[in-house]
Amino acid sequence: MSLATRNGNPVDAPVAPPKVVRQRRTRPGLLGLAVLLIALGGLGAAFAVTSVKATGSYLAVARPVEVGRQVSADDLVSVQVSGGQGLAPVSAKRLDEVVGKRAAVSLTPGTLLTMGQLTDAPLLGEGRQQIALGLEPAQVPARKLHPGDKVLLVSTPAEDAESQAPGTRFTGTVIDTATPENEDVVVYVALPVRDVPAVVVLAAQDRIALVLAEAA
Repeated sequence: MSLATRNGNPVDAPVAPPKVVRQRRTRPGLLGLAVLLIALGGLGAAFAVTSVKATGSYLAVARPVEVGRQVSADDLVSVQVSGGQGLAPVSAKRLDEVVGKRAAVSLTPGTLLTMGQLTDAPLLGEGRQQIALGLEPAQVPARKLHPGDKVLLVSTPAEDAESQAPGTRFTGTVIDTATPENEDVVVYVALPVRDVPAVVVLAAQDRIALVLAEAA
């Protein structure tokens, strides 16, 4: 038995056991979390690099383009877009392909252009002819008609007609409009060829009413 000493003299007291330093144990869960965070950081860096590489020049709408109107170079502007793959924008290199096509929908300034918004089909298609209707402002069914608007031309009764039978309806598509100096409104309408003679006669008799059926 070992004796403790005090000032060199033995003292009858037990000796304190030596302290044992416990080693820290590494938790597997924390180690896995650290590995996961490192992996996610690597994926984020890779995504950032990919987005930078995807930056390119694309076409955007610079000013309003109505349905049916041909697109000109002045209607478009080149912009830099990063990561726009999912939007399917038109590359600025394809400007020559776009100019001359018609707007299939209304093009709004500040939006990226897509090929789905354009068409090569003319509003005056096969089997249709165009007529011009001169109307007073109060006879126009909207403040402004746009190319591509669907309209109904309805015949009105003659002044000496005894019966008030429902008028005949003709369906048409607005090609364009104009406002001459006399403030009348000229509406250019595409009609099926079979309907043109009847509508021309009714228009000459001032017996035609224009109704907006569907806005473009």
